[in-house]
Order: sequence, then structure tokens, then C-alpha cells
Amino acid sequence: MSQPVSLTFPDGSVRSFAAGTTGRDVAESISKSLAKKAVAIALDGTVRDLSDPIVDGKIEIITRSDDRALELIRHDTAHVLAEAVQELWPGTQVTIGPVIENGFYYDFAKNEPFTPDDLPVIEKRMREIILRNKPFTKEIWSREKAKEVFASKGERYKVELVDAIPEGQDLKIYYQGDWFDLCRGPHMASTGQIGNAFKLMKVAGAYWRGDSNNPMLTRIYGTAFAEQADLDNYLHILAEAEKRDHRRLGREMDLFHFQEEGPGVVFWHGKGWRMFQTLVSYMRRRLQGDYQEVNAPQVLDKSLWETSGHWGWYRDNMFKVTVAGDDTDDDRVFALKPMNCPGHIQIFKHGLKSYRELPIRLAEFGAVHRYEPSGALHGLMRVRGFTQDDAHIFCTDEQMAAECLKINDLILSVYEDFGFKEIVVKLSTRPEKRVGSDELWDRAESVMMDVLKTIEAQSEGRIKTGILPGEGAFYGPKFEYTLKDAIGREWQCGTTQVDFNLPERFGAFYIDQHSEKTQPVMIHRAICGSMERFLGILIENFAGHMPLWVSPLQVVVATITSEADAYGEEVAEALRDAGLDVETDFRNEKINYKIREHSVTKVPVIIVCGKKEAEERSVNIRRLGSQSQTSMSLDEAIASLSLEATPPDVLRKREARRSKAA
Repeated sequence: MSQPVSLTFPDGSVRSFAAGTTGRDVAESISKSLAKKAVAIALDGTVRDLSDPIVDGKIEIITRSDDRALELIRHDTAHVLAEAVQELWPGTQVTIGPVIENGFYYDFAKNEPFTPDDLPVIEKRMREIILRNKPFTKEIWSREKAKEVFASKGERYKVELVDAIPEGQDLKIYYQGDWFDLCRGPHMASTGQIGNAFKLMKVAGAYWRGDSNNPMLTRIYGTAFAEQADLDNYLHILAEAEKRDHRRLGREMDLFHFQEEGPGVVFWHGKGWRMFQTLVSYMRRRLQGDYQEVNAPQVLDKSLWETSGHWGWYRDNMFKVTVAGDDTDDDRVFALKPMNCPGHIQIFKHGLKSYRELPIRLAEFGAVHRYEPSGALHGLMRVRGFTQDDAHIFCTDEQMAAECLKINDLILSVYEDFGFKEIVVKLSTRPEKRVGSDELWDRAESVMMDVLKTIEAQSEGRIKTGILPGEGAFYGPKFEYTLKDAIGREWQCGTTQVDFNLPERFGAFYIDQHSEKTQPVMIHRAICGSMERFLGILIENFAGHMPLWVSPLQVVVATITSEADAYGEEVAEALRDAGLDVETDFRNEKINYKIREHSVTKVPVIIVCGKKEAEERSVNIRRLGSQSQTSMSLDEAIASLSLEATPPDVLRKREARRSKAA
């Protein structure tokens, strides 16, 4: 007689069930209403079908409201998509249909590729299939049977997939009514549990198994959610993201462009370069007094990259050049630097360092180059040439915690100056493949865990924290800083990384209080990360409506009539004397035309001057995005706009000086 199964429930209670009892049986034993809501179970954390027989362990009943159900909903929707396509276009072959971030896709082999016009038709049929509410049922087939059945249906891609499944693994076939597919599972109980909160998004081409030597398939992307409100919110965010796309805004604002002759590198226009330099100048001011700004070479012999380990770990992502001289002894291989750290450690090593000099903080706005696949390039967000606001701190072991906290305070202050309030700080711990002894990792992780607790405590819950097990760099643990933008998207920007690798590889040391050579702790830190990417994030966050102190063109002075041109020039000069970036528009065009034109290019302030304003020495101020105007005297306007155009760090210093003087 089979032994009973012992299950532990989330409340800690333990119950016994007969062998062969399924997850659905367990749900029904609790209540009929729970069984009706149940879509799957989790045994010891692994999600499984409701129809699976249970085994000893911890059990959870998963309903549609459970976060884990979302992947099931999307997985099941992909299967319904495939069924709908084959009902509508018999003979179409189905290949693979995985769940991906924010949705799913399915690849199809069809003589004539799908078009966007097909999507509403497919969606309609999918809703009909969901209404049929057919149960998902599972069968285990032999490899021979699976190949025979799929071959008889003309599904040659499925036959290939069967061949690719390792020997000894079950071949699972999931039915939904009469339609079936090869799938690892799990699935919900029936198609009706999917609901109607789904949408097909787009069609695209995709090579079979991602290999350009294979046939081109048609990929249909979709998304699905548990509730309609969640789908509506997601679609709203997508629409907002499209309106805020920094590439489109970059064209409209005349900031930058990209072209084929320089893939992945930015052609900065005048306004964009002013904005870029405003960001660099701000960051440079934030480092004054604490960091030494340095500059390491762009091109270095490969031997340095071999010593650092990058040649072995990162060579395929580096731009390399071979120089052939007249003498064969001059033949050398160089690389454009993909990161600044090896150069900084050379600067630290130049000359003997004492423990009394530590911490030594070296910063660089270093231009780096990394080879990214062409398909991964994305405007300013993913480029091949970019500038890092990089820094490396060389300190003693005892100084490590204080330095990490100091870096944290700086990072959070910078983000706040740009209006980012929701920040998440996560500690990434040791990966499986790493350098350094366990003792070193234990010490570094212990220190950084204490720092993480301090960050959370000091923020009084404003800063969220978390752990990313196994996600640390191979050379040490790290903090990752993620900020949330105006439409709820998350961007990972800042990092603080402890490094055991480079100081050892390069033999870096300082003389300690006992006159002995001691290896320093090396901390890598970045705040913006890539300056280009951070600027792209800012453009999208503000939808091009940049704060006045960041905007490349702050004010346009436009006149209503030529009689006001002289006064308009006087206004512009007064604003320039106050430190603002100003242009004039004295063209013989209607004022509403001028306002519309400058609004498209996202000029934050338009000052309108007519005959009346010239006589009264006043101005009319029109803000980007507003239909109203504010009238004030010229002196008031200069004072107000000058204050608004002053960077927040400068304002803080002014306030500190006033407080000290008082």
C-alpha cells in the first residue's frame, strides 16, 4: 500500500493525503471556492499543474491574483494565439512561443508573412477560443510517437525540437480541446482562466533559432495581464514612452543624430553638446574638494589589458588596432579602452603612497568604446562610444564602509537634484565564478550589508533596498542603484563595486603604519554611468520639457512687431548678462506661429515683446506647455529666470554661505 503524502501549508499546518491526490483535490479539500479560483500549485516553490499528483513538501495554491500566475496567463495566451493562427490559416507551422518580459511571442512558418492588419482578426479568434473554456490536459509521449505525429501534420520544426530534447526527459504534450502542442508547461486549468486582458502588439521577422542561415519566420508579439486595468496601464506607459522617445525628441530639439558611417557613436549638435556639457559641469562641481580629476590614455597596448584580465574576459567587445612599423619590433596591438579602471590604477601606482594619503579618489569623465552588436544599439541608451562619470577610490579596509556611505550620499543627492525620488539600492553578492578568497568576500559582503542597512535606516524607508544573490561582479560585490522615471520605468544607473582583482593583478600597494606593503581596497563607482544614456533618460523623463538649468536653450525673445525689435534685443542682452542662454526671433512672422515653432523644439521660456511692453519696460512670459502668459517687469523677469536657471548645487552653496554669514 502506498505511503500517504505529507503537505505543509503556508500557515504552518501539516496534513496527510492519499498517494495520487492531485493539486486540484487538495484545493477542493480546503474549499470549493478556492478550487474554482485555483490555476496551479507550487510544491516547494516550483509551479506545477493542478492535475499533477502531489508529493511530500510545502504546498501553495496559486490563484490568478498571485504574481506567479502572470507567467502562466501569458504562456497560455501564447498557446491560444498558436491555435487561433492554425484555425485561420491551416498549414501554418508553429515553432516556439515563450514568455518574455512584459508579454510573449510565437514564431510561425507561413508562406505569406503576417501583417499588422492580421492582428485584430487573430485577436477575435483568440477571444472565441478562450470563451470555449477548454481544459488544458497533459500527456507524456515517447520520442518516436511525437516525431511521427508532428511529421504527419507537416510540423517539421516541431520534429527538430523533439530531436533537441535531451534523452531521458519527458516529452510533454498539452491539449486545449483538440489542439495540442509540445511544451514543458505548466499551464492553468483551462483557456477560460486566461481572461480578456491581452493584446497582440506587432509582427516581426525572426530567423529559426536565431541563425541567419536558417529560414525566416514571422514572429507575433503580444502581452497579457490578469486584469484589464493592468493592461490599460501598460498600454498607456507604452504610448507615453513613444511620445517621450529621446531619439524623436533629439531630432525635434536639434540635439544630436546618428548615421551609418559612425554606427553607435553620437553626432552632437550645438544645443545637444551644450546640454551634455551642462551635465558634465554639474557632475564636476559635485566632485570638487573630494576627488582628483585625472585623464588616462584612450589607446593602450594589449599587454595592459592582458594584465587586467580584460583581454581574456572582454576581448570580443574591445576595438583593437594593429600598428605595423618599419621595424618589425614596432609591430604592436593596441586597444581603445572599454573602461577607465586599468588607467587609474597606473596613476595610483605612480609614486609611493602612504596610508596617511588614503583614501585617494580619482575621477575621470572618460571616453570609452565597446563593441555592441548592431541589433542592440538604441539611440543614446546603447552606444559604442560613450563617456563614463567614472571614479576609483583607493582606501584601507577600515575605510571601506565610510567610503561606500559617502558614495551613496553623493549618488542619492545627484538623483534628487534631477527630480528622481524613488530609488532602489540592491546588493549583488558573490557569483559562482569569481576571484579572491572566501575570507575577502565574507569581509566585503559583511561591510556592504551593514552599509545597506544604514542606507535604509537613514532614508527612513524612502529608499528601498534588496539583495541580488549571485549577481556580483567576478571581482567583488556591488551596489546597484535603480531610479524610477516619470512614467514608472526603472533605470539602473549608479554602481559601487568593491574590487579584489585589479590591485592584486597590478601589484598596487601602499605603505601602512607598520612600514609594510599593503594591498589597498579599490572601489569603482559611477553615478550617471554613461553620460549619454543618463541624458537620454533625462530627455524621456521630462518629455523634452527640461528644467531651465539643464535646457540647452533657455529663453527665446520673440517680438510681435518690428517696432519692438530694439527693446527685444535689450531684453535678450540683459538675460545673457544674467547668465542665461538666449536667442532672439525678430522674423516677420505672426507671434502665434513663432510660439508654435519654438514649442515644437521644446524651448522652456518664450518672452514676448510688443510695443506696449517696450513702453512699459515689461515682458510677457510664456511657459512651454502652457497657454497662458505672465506679465512682469523686466527686472522681475531677469531675477526670477536667473534664479530658476541656477543649478541646485550652486543654490545650496549660496544658501550655506548666507547661513554661515548670518
